[in-house]
Order: sequence, then C-alpha cells, then structure tokens
Amino acid sequence: MSQIKAVQEKLRLVRVLKILKKSYTYEELSKMTGLPITVLNRYVRGKVLPSTERTKELLGMLSPYVNLEEEVKRRIKFDERGFFDNMMVLSDTPLMSLIAEEVASRYMEKNVTKILTAATDGIPLGVHIAKELNVDVVYAKKKKEVGVEKFYEVSYVPSASGSVTTLYLPHWALKKGERVLIVDDVIRSGETQKALVEMCHQAGAIPVGMFFLISVGNVLEHLKEEYDIPVEALVKIGK
Repeated sequence: MSQIKAVQEKLRLVRVLKILKKSYTYEELSKMTGLPITVLNRYVRGKVLPSTERTKELLGMLSPYVNLEEEVKRRIKFDERGFFDNMMVLSDTPLMSLIAEEVASRYMEKNVTKILTAATDGIPLGVHIAKELNVDVVYAKKKKEVGVEKFYEVSYVPSASGSVTTLYLPHWALKKGERVLIVDDVIRSGETQKALVEMCHQAGAIPVGMFFLISVGNVLEHLKEEYDIPVEALVKIGK
C-alpha cells in the first residue's frame, strides 16, 4: 500500500469514528473495538492516527456499523406539512466525505472529467465527489455573472412554480468531449437535471451518470429511460 493510500485509509477511519460517535458512546465503541476510551478519543479528535495495520483492522470491524442511507435518513428533518430539511446532511463533513467515496468508487471506471450541478444546494455534494475523483466541479446559476462573455443557457418551466427558470453556465466550464457526472442534493421533478443534460449537449460534453442524495417520487426511472445512463439516489422518499 502506498503512503498516500495509507493516509487516506486512516482519514477514512477517523470519518467512520466521527459518525459512529454520534450514535454510540465511547464506552460502547470501546467494547466494539477493544481499545481504551482515551485512544479512541484521540483518534476521533484527529490528535493521533493509528498504524496502517490497526487502521485496516478497525475499518473491517466498524464499517458494517455505518449505513450511509440510514445515516442520511436520520438527519432529514420533516415538518408537519411533509416538507423536509437536509441541511444536517450537507453540513456533516465526515458523512459527506464517506458518501463521496462511495459515489467515486462507482464512477471511477467511467473516466469522469467534470462534475456538474446547479447552485446552490448541490454544490457541497459536488465538491466532495469532485475531490474524490480528482476532477473539477462547475455549477449552473440562475443569473449571469458580470465578467463572463458567453454562457450556455437553458430555460424550463418547473412544474411547481408555473414560471420560466433559466440556468446559465459559462462557456469555459464545459468542453467538447468531457465526460460529465451530474449531481444534486435533491431531485423532485427532474426538470433542473434535464436542463443540465441539455447544457452538456450544447457543449458537446457527454453525460455519463447522475447521482442524488435524495429523490422524491419515481423520477429516477423516467430519467433512466430517457437518457440511458446510470441514475441513482442514496435515499428515496415517497412512491
């Protein structure tokens, strides 16, 4: 194992421990691992990193306790009207990093060269995944930025609003032949994501997949049929 890979594994263990610490006490983690509480505390706080051998052993021991789908569900907060807030997911850096690792492992062989999302809530997920794949992330906005001469521009009518929405992406952000993974935190109707696909087509880029933290309804199946690319969500809400 290379030194870089070894460090990455150690940092992954720290993320796993930080997530488990939100559900288990140090006493419980100590019983799981057989390690003293003081040692676990130093690992969680990042004060000390375990050896490569211990890291491998602890990851094999603790990873089964981390279910990313359940961790996301646990952090989604619904109000009395059925609307939900996923800020507790987006702001949880260790959890987002582990999710990004999982997504990156699925798309490593797709030769992704760019992550594309829409401002603003899709940006945290996009940044985490881009970091794992070692590629750039770009995002479309609902307004033109001063100083940019040329944009890809797509207009659509969100079903929930009945008004025209336009997304803008600078021309430099996508190049012909780039292989693009489209991501977002939540997908409901799919209209925004279709607009992002259209931007790829305008640029001559190639959408190779879509990934979302949360999908509402059965929109994923429609997108799979329409574009014939992998379309996935970690958590599905509703029918």
